[in-house]
Amino acid sequence: MKRIIVLLVCSLLFTLSAQPQTETSSRKTYSIGVSKMVSHPALDAIEKGMQDYLAKTGLPVTYDFQNCNGDIATAVAIAQKFKSDDRDIVVGIATPPAQALAQVFKDRPVVFGAISDPLAAGLVSSYDKKDDTNICGVSDMNPIDLQLETFFQVAHIKTLGMVYTSGEANGVAQMEVARSVCQKDGIGFVSAAVTNSSEVKMAVQSIIDRVDGMYVAIDNTVVSAIASVDEVCYKAKKPLFNSDTTSSENTHFFMSWSFNYYTVGVETGKVIEQVINGKKPKDIGAIFFNDPSQFDLIFNLDSAKYLGITISDEMLAKASYLVKDSVKVSRK
Repeated sequence: MKRIIVLLVCSLLFTLSAQPQTETSSRKTYSIGVSKMVSHPALDAIEKGMQDYLAKTGLPVTYDFQNCNGDIATAVAIAQKFKSDDRDIVVGIATPPAQALAQVFKDRPVVFGAISDPLAAGLVSSYDKKDDTNICGVSDMNPIDLQLETFFQVAHIKTLGMVYTSGEANGVAQMEVARSVCQKDGIGFVSAAVTNSSEVKMAVQSIIDRVDGMYVAIDNTVVSAIASVDEVCYKAKKPLFNSDTTSSENTHFFMSWSFNYYTVGVETGKVIEQVINGKKPKDIGAIFFNDPSQFDLIFNLDSAKYLGITISDEMLAKASYLVKDSVKVSRK
């Protein structure tokens, strides 16, 4: 009798100990389709930050990474592929891929990463009202007015040049903000529109002689061709303000001010985690970076010397990093 009881107890303990393993092994694996506008340091950093964060959570996920290579028709085709492949969650890194996913997916979560103005892009209907939606994500909107006013002050800009992508909502929206800031501050503004990265160099060349400095916003088509912008500005001895600090590496930029795009990726990963854990996209909405400590201001002293521009000690004290003798040094 005792032997039977012992066997029953052992059997029960074995069942209980095996139960968690059974539940773990049966957890749903979430397939995530990721559509990226182009491959450049900022967007690549978002992709990596997202993956690294989700890897730490232990959530069972698989990825299908696709690159639109700057082509909107390709973005639509990728969205349709994800739908055909029955992806559980889809992620759009940059505006056109996110817009394409939003058009194709109506009943699956759509997460956007690095959308400067989700409202202008038509991804959200309001920043305050929580309408029923399957779309949520992270914005990379920069404080353009403060950025440009600092650039005007430090580089003594009287006329600003800007190249933007006419077919990308964020590119147009940021151009309009920059033009408005220039009008308010009595600064001339000259812009040139492009439709793809191959046009960027020629666009910069077309306006460089009419401006005192060049501003590159968070416009993926233009940022992907930052080497061409840098080449033209350096040759013309015009200061370049690239608002994407990630892609400023290995260029002759004069000033760069933005946040680390790896952080944007981490925050995008956090949004995906919330969705997997059952939170509705409408209750997540659009997430913005509002903490000044999340932004980095960088001055390139090598470029300042080449351009003959003196940066005041007061302004240098505000910098997160300085580049001197081609070495980036932290000021924090």
